Amino acid sequence: MVNVKLNLSNYEYDVHSLVKSFYPEDGVKVYSPETKAEAPEEFELEILIEDTGASISFKEEEEASHWVYTEVDEKFKDGFKRFLYRALCRATGKELPWGNLTGIRPTKIAYGMLDEGKSDEEIIDFLKESHYVSEEKSLLSIDIAKREKELLSHLHYEGGYSLYVGIPFCPTTCLYCSFTSYAIAAYRQVVEEYVDCLIKEMDYVSKRYAHKILDTVYIGGGTPTTLEAEQLDRLITALKEKFDFSTVQEFTVEAGRADSITREKLEVLYKHGVTRISINPQTFKQETLQIIGRRHTVEQVIEAYHMAREIGFDNINMDLILGLPGELEEDVQRTIDKVVELAPDSLTVHSLAIKRASKLSQWIMENGVKTLHNTDETMKIAASGAKALSMEPYYLYRQKNMSGNFENVGYALPGKFGIYNILIMEEKQTIVALGAGSITKLVLPDGRIERCDNVKDVKLYIEKIDEMLKRKEALFSMEA
Repeated sequence: MVNVKLNLSNYEYDVHSLVKSFYPEDGVKVYSPETKAEAPEEFELEILIEDTGASISFKEEEEASHWVYTEVDEKFKDGFKRFLYRALCRATGKELPWGNLTGIRPTKIAYGMLDEGKSDEEIIDFLKESHYVSEEKSLLSIDIAKREKELLSHLHYEGGYSLYVGIPFCPTTCLYCSFTSYAIAAYRQVVEEYVDCLIKEMDYVSKRYAHKILDTVYIGGGTPTTLEAEQLDRLITALKEKFDFSTVQEFTVEAGRADSITREKLEVLYKHGVTRISINPQTFKQETLQIIGRRHTVEQVIEAYHMAREIGFDNINMDLILGLPGELEEDVQRTIDKVVELAPDSLTVHSLAIKRASKLSQWIMENGVKTLHNTDETMKIAASGAKALSMEPYYLYRQKNMSGNFENVGYALPGKFGIYNILIMEEKQTIVALGAGSITKLVLPDGRIERCDNVKDVKLYIEKIDEMLKRKEALFSMEA
């Protein structure tokens, strides 16, 4: 455990995020004047912040590090974060590929600077000098930001929106998952009523937004294909009856887990004009699938993929996770080799993120965090596989407590990019979300983003569906 003593409360988040980035294998606890827990007798580092600067004392170092704030044109907190990053670099002997960026999406910075007319060199210099981002990651951010700008230039920002439909059921809950999901076996009896409520939300939104252009539709979860074929058919039939799909540029459904996929379900999706699906192996190592709680075989994934191709799907995504328990470079290489052999149209490479709400946190306490192995080499293996398939990186995001302090990157063949994935990251367009646990994001003309959420519990969502509609009405009234 790395215990940190801090004299100011409003710096807790920044300090915790950055210290945790340098000590991913340790727990980090920040004690400030607002902390209610009893403080330990000793601290690994103590941070004193004053109006004129700050000082950091490490238990293992005799002399403290000092920073004097002198630049009046710079934000104090930004300067402090640079100081803290440099002190942690010196104390640990390592640098981070994304520097001191913890709560900021790298492509958002690059995207904004491109909008301002900045050159690649100016963006690289800014990321390096202000955040210590490596040149390799800076170039990746710029490359993706340029591709995003081109893809999003065809969307309707002010007069358009996208739609998310959440299906919060899964065959089982994966070890690493923190999303709102419920085991379908225990909730099968309420699925019909849940679909009724989704249709009721659809009815309200389609009328409320009848004057707007619908650009993309995404049915996610959970695992949407936990629904029976008849339920999927009823859901999508209602969706296409209520909304004008003539303007929809992308219609995605996460088929997700192989143990939820049948030919009949895939045929329903294809019949309704779904343009993009995900079949997600996460890994092609059977032992790892068992550890993470995915009750299907590698063979089932391959079978589901070939089935989708036979039916006619020409835009299939695969998700992988790097840093899964016990996996080393050779395991990642075997997985990537299988992906290259199958040749999907897009590949989303996730770095494992350790979420407090997931079972993984408990698993780490029992097995140790050192079994989670993600390195620069594993990231390069995945990138090389995408390159071998002639894919280009098109979206990127980072999360807290990410294995190896790396990133998630989406790769795709030209013309097969996931537009919705970019929208959810860059927050350029309103996304109306339906279903339990979903969050609607309203992008106002001045760039402000307002949100409203649906309750997470499925049964409570069904019980309070009329309240969910009132929440949306209160949100949408802000557009007037």
